[in-house]
Amino acid sequence: MEFSLIERIRLLTEQSRDDVKFGIGDDAAVLAVPAGQELAVAIDTLVEGVHFPRGTAAADIGWKALAVNLSDLAAMGASPAWALLALTLPEPDQTFVEGFAEGFAQLAKPHRLALVGGDTTRGPLSISVAVHGFVAPGKALMRSGAKVGDAVLVTGTLGDAAAGLHALANRFPVDDQRSGARDVLVARLNRPTPQLAAGSALRDLAHACIDISDGLIADLRHICTASGLGAEIDAALMPLSPALMTIYDDASALQFALGGGDDYELCFTVPMNRLANVQSDLSRLGCGVTRIGRIVEGSGVKVRGADGQWLESGQAGWDHFA
Repeated sequence: MEFSLIERIRLLTEQSRDDVKFGIGDDAAVLAVPAGQELAVAIDTLVEGVHFPRGTAAADIGWKALAVNLSDLAAMGASPAWALLALTLPEPDQTFVEGFAEGFAQLAKPHRLALVGGDTTRGPLSISVAVHGFVAPGKALMRSGAKVGDAVLVTGTLGDAAAGLHALANRFPVDDQRSGARDVLVARLNRPTPQLAAGSALRDLAHACIDISDGLIADLRHICTASGLGAEIDAALMPLSPALMTIYDDASALQFALGGGDDYELCFTVPMNRLANVQSDLSRLGCGVTRIGRIVEGSGVKVRGADGQWLESGQAGWDHFA
């Protein structure tokens, strides 16, 4: 049964690439890194009941398992090439596997990402995906390059995924406008969009970059720690979606945006003299971008409220072992 499942995954995710010499079917994949490129590698594990709710559609799990990894490549300014998949299933379930592979492939194929190997086994439902991408030597974006005076920016809108998880517990009548807004938020939770084009565009413009997986404050704090600096952000500048504001009040929406996590947008810093270029370049890509603050001397992340007073920053962000 295991080998028939692997064959279904192979068929549903098949992607031809010249740099894949041997893929699924041998004991190891044989891959060729193009000349003049460095290899960026990332891995994430998703566990049912921790990273996605029980009952999530198989196709959504497949999409998200790849998306969270591609978001790491985006944060490094790398272009995706290959992936490995380790899939642990409670039971051999061909219907689930086919749905999972279809969701995975829907995201992989537009980026010409090839699944080149992996493993399946029995146990509680969990998925590990390792992705490999290319970036020119010395061009990878890091967390450690922020400079005093840099603007802090984010792509997209923040807080939608965390609000979507919260909204799963709430049902609204079909004719209630909150019902459509809830669907938008849940879709942002289940099918995040990795900002790969934005990451590539930022390679020669940004000083530092990270993807927002654990919450804005927590992830911006990683940039601050790596760079030995602090950040000040303005609550009034947070990009909040219409769907979020349809269901939640201002205070709740801000809490989701600052500490919710699972957004998989990019948070990055750029010098002020490049700010206009960054905004123009990302706008041409159809990627929304918002300046939310600045890098300063010191440490940690401070949030200024709409009244100009500093807010109590209790949003620690996601911690797998908290």
